[in-house]
Amino acid sequence: AVVSTQSGHYGREHKLNLRMLRCASRTFIRSIPVASRTLSVRSASRVLQAVTHHRSVVGKSKLVFQHVRMFSNYPDHYRIDMPALSPTMEAGTILSWSVSEGDELGEGDLLAQIETDKATMDFEAPEVGFLAKILVAAGTPDVKLGTPVCIIVENAEDIAKFADYVAVAEPVVAPEPAAPPPPPAAAAPVAAAPVAAAPAAAAPPPAAEPIPPAPGSRIMASPMARTLAARKGIDIATLQGSGPDGVIRAVDIDSAPVPAAAPAAAAVAPPPVVSPDGSFTEIPLTNMRKAIAKRLTQSKQEVPHYYLTVEIALEELLSVRSQLNKEATGHFKLSVTDFLIKASSKALLDVPEANSQWAETSIKQFHNTDISVAVATESGLITPIVFTANHKGLQEINSDMSALKDKAAQGKLQPHEFQGGTFTISNLGMMGIQHFTAVINPPQSCILAVGAPQKKLVPADNEKGFETQTVMNVSLSCDHRVVDGAVGAQWLAKFKEYIEKPLRLLL
Repeated sequence: AVVSTQSGHYGREHKLNLRMLRCASRTFIRSIPVASRTLSVRSASRVLQAVTHHRSVVGKSKLVFQHVRMFSNYPDHYRIDMPALSPTMEAGTILSWSVSEGDELGEGDLLAQIETDKATMDFEAPEVGFLAKILVAAGTPDVKLGTPVCIIVENAEDIAKFADYVAVAEPVVAPEPAAPPPPPAAAAPVAAAPVAAAPAAAAPPPAAEPIPPAPGSRIMASPMARTLAARKGIDIATLQGSGPDGVIRAVDIDSAPVPAAAPAAAAVAPPPVVSPDGSFTEIPLTNMRKAIAKRLTQSKQEVPHYYLTVEIALEELLSVRSQLNKEATGHFKLSVTDFLIKASSKALLDVPEANSQWAETSIKQFHNTDISVAVATESGLITPIVFTANHKGLQEINSDMSALKDKAAQGKLQPHEFQGGTFTISNLGMMGIQHFTAVINPPQSCILAVGAPQKKLVPADNEKGFETQTVMNVSLSCDHRVVDGAVGAQWLAKFKEYIEKPLRLLL
């Protein structure tokens, strides 16, 4: 049914598709008489305001598409906008499209890979249908949130009708003054995953003979199978499905040989440009580099830093580490960083004022220690988090860090794995740096800069009067709004005590 609005003020007939309102309040839709075909401009405005308000509410629940019919010459379609895949994301880059125009999509199928300000994320299809039009080409930088990126239609015969489609701005209909504008959509994978997993969980028929797809026919595969195949780089056209009528299922993907792994998608930016006179090369910024510049500049401008440095003996720690690694017989290999994380966690429990954040009108003091660890990647610096380190032993911390480093190197960290944290460690010791001071990672209040171990002659009660000792310098950067100098000194004293007597970390 089509609701028409006529007014001399507008000078022409405006049409609204009632299917556009299916996401609006069911109570409101029921209030429209079935026989009504004509509404006043004021009534139509109320309808659109209800839709706008509903989108504002649903937007908080990760709505990433709009079911619209904006012009009479286009059939019903879903317009997919650039989603917010991290809390701080303002724009993104579509590194690659995992499907092509005309491909069939299941809800939860991998649609594209998007570079956010911190990582590369998988973006899954929020709707079932066919990809009719790609509106943003792969590699286009700085695509703002809410920008239309593609069109999905329900029927394959509608694909050709969008060949010349060009995205245009929606007509702005002002809602109630207090109502906010429709927010950018949030990450679709979280909402889509349960739906996508359902087909894969279905019990297989007792005796289904694999049926190869006929040449030129549409390949039948479950949404989960398509997603797994895209992630593993497997061409589903080469597989025989074991499901009913030859449908390819997740189990078929799991049993298929995995091709040689392709390199992980890296942060995309336009290629470097050499100046006309050849005196310099201009290197465009990636989204991650822009985010790093913005946050660190903000930190140095707004956070009153001060720095404390102490020298710590490492002989006992290195001895305990060596003994534990020998007893592990290859099951794990503890690093010095694992001890630093555990010692920092215990010191934060002893001096909880350092495990706090400035909140303008209050100070948040946390009960658990979530330790961020600075990790250098080809795209820039990122700080994955070892959550609740106060409840974990050295082996579990080591396992967490190994997994986080691998994901960081591949650009596969999820937002919750690097957003937050209550304390940060930056260790440049493995690069030979003996001493440095680090910039605080807001909104945290402290960051520990760790230097390289070095041999040093120290006074000793022996015949020579001295001995060689392995020591390292650590510097604590503190936010003076939260951590006073005496508190910072107390924390460093506790940290030094745990490092120099590492057996206490095992209690």
